[in-house]
Amino acid sequence: MQTGLQSRIATVDRLRVGIVGTGFVGRIHARSARLAGARLTAVAASTPARGAAARAELGAERDFAGGEELIASAEVDVVHVCTPNHLHVPLALAAIAAGKHVVCEKPVALDSAGAAELAAAAERAGVLVAVPFVYRYYPTVRELRQRAHATERPALLFSGGYLQDWLLAAEDYNWRVDAALGGASRAFADIGSHWCDLVEFVSGQRIVSLVARTAIAHPTRSGSGAASFERGGARGEERAVGTEDVAALLFETDAGATGSVMVSQVSAGRKNRLWFEITAGEETFAFDQEHPDALTVLRRRGAEAIPRDFDTLSPAAAAYVTLPGGHPQGYHDCFDAFVAESYAAFASGEAPEGLPGLGDGVRAVAITEAVLESSRRGAWVEVAA
Repeated sequence: MQTGLQSRIATVDRLRVGIVGTGFVGRIHARSARLAGARLTAVAASTPARGAAARAELGAERDFAGGEELIASAEVDVVHVCTPNHLHVPLALAAIAAGKHVVCEKPVALDSAGAAELAAAAERAGVLVAVPFVYRYYPTVRELRQRAHATERPALLFSGGYLQDWLLAAEDYNWRVDAALGGASRAFADIGSHWCDLVEFVSGQRIVSLVARTAIAHPTRSGSGAASFERGGARGEERAVGTEDVAALLFETDAGATGSVMVSQVSAGRKNRLWFEITAGEETFAFDQEHPDALTVLRRRGAEAIPRDFDTLSPAAAAYVTLPGGHPQGYHDCFDAFVAESYAAFASGEAPEGLPGLGDGVRAVAITEAVLESSRRGAWVEVAA
């Protein structure tokens, strides 16, 4: 049985892909690019030596000494920007100027000025930029969206959180902790943005105002700089920490709904718990990313678990089912679907409904800035449109 996703992959020509940044997320991009039928023609890393090692590990055709050289190459059609955050804008702008479509990791920019510059450049050049808000691609998320939109009354209440523990100890360190590399926000920009993108995507409502409180668990950290999700790197120099480990929000939407979310990278025992509930009319819809193969619908008289399967979901959601029920689909499957749809959009020039693009990345930057402003002021703030 050919799924909707498989048919979309089949329509993609052999796009020539270059990946700038070959760490944890760069390797995921490379895997999905190959599965989508693209040629991984080039990689570039933080040093030439790392680029050469990544070429061998990822099976790329060649490596470049730096991202700028890769972008300038006539051998590359699509550029994946998977570097530390401070390089997203300059590299994406260079790729756009070269007339190349871009897959840019989030946050797309460290501030709204950079995000606006990217958006203007992409519009002038007529190129597409896709942003990996990949949790949209769980079939149960798509089913929740269908059901939420079909209710007679709009969503009234949102609740949830995104909790991790990979930066729990003072010895845990990563480039994201450094505001010069990762930006003024860490936990919220990194993972809270995913939560907000999901609830806005599913509900069709937008967060218009919020009040936030942020906290730093360790005023200094002493790790030597482990890779993402690695624990307790070798002890290094003490570094002051200026980016948040925790963010708590209350918010209101443009439809008058109320919501709350807790975001943390220091919650002991929580590995990647992204969950949310949406109450609309007589039902509450619940999604848990660590258990994504069932959607829970709660009613006053009980709850129903809807399994992820070809024949239990609506056609819009079943299009993203790649395995029969009982055979778990996960994060890699979401990333594969996102990259396949991105490449199909690049090839056709038309983005399918639901593909997260540059506008969604710009939106995440605006919400992040509102969170930081509210935390500084201790007051409700409006989110830029």
